[in-house]
Amino acid sequence: MIWIGERINGLQPRIYKFILEKNKTAIQDLARKQAEAGAAYIDLNVGTAWLRPTEIMVWLVNTVQEAVSTPLAIDSRRPDVTEAGLRTCRNPAMINSTSGEKEKLDRFMNLAAKYEAAIVGLTMDEQGIPLHAVGRVAIAKRIMDFADTHEIPRDRLYLDPVVLPLKFSQSQGPVILEAVRQMAKEKNPPHILVGLSNVSQGAKERKLINRTFLTMAVTCGLDAVIADVLDSPLMEAVKAAEIIVERQPYSDQFLKEAKKEVA
Repeated sequence: MIWIGERINGLQPRIYKFILEKNKTAIQDLARKQAEAGAAYIDLNVGTAWLRPTEIMVWLVNTVQEAVSTPLAIDSRRPDVTEAGLRTCRNPAMINSTSGEKEKLDRFMNLAAKYEAAIVGLTMDEQGIPLHAVGRVAIAKRIMDFADTHEIPRDRLYLDPVVLPLKFSQSQGPVILEAVRQMAKEKNPPHILVGLSNVSQGAKERKLINRTFLTMAVTCGLDAVIADVLDSPLMEAVKAAEIIVERQPYSDQFLKEAKKEVA
């Protein structure tokens, strides 16, 4: 599983406060903890309440890079903010994200090619989020075609079928799992990713719902996730699921070995 740590997000009041105060110690502590927990990327989102978001993104990238060498996921809807972050990154980064709208696809794919970045493509477009798996898969194919046109290799492309909160749209659970399953059947499949926290938004038993949904999605072909990598039971459940579907070899000591890999 490719883990993208979600903790440094300016849309959260606590993180917004850290950024507002330029609290490098708090931001760097979160970055270190996520890196130590096994994050392959650390997601950086400055939020929306800024007059100069490009400057904030550059500060955030530099702050995190002072603490860890883990690659970064630049999380912004604005191409100028995204490019400012990419330009500042020392390591190849991830663009999180673009949608299936043709104009956005072209702009963000150009950035991915220019900076040799990975890129997340959301299966939504000008018409919104399709209600059924077939619509999401159709947009996924469009995103793959754009990636091919811009010579983005499949190992740098991540498709996101767009998880909706089960509390408000329970019928979407099977739809997402089916979309993941179909995307994974592509002849040369890219990575398939979800933003896990969306599935339990507004629910009381969030960790249980997240853990159960993610292990089910692993069996359908999911291989990447934006999630709380500090949730140890979540990561342990996924490790076990990957053994069950033969992605990883079984060992009686598999949890201890997983922790050694991170260390």
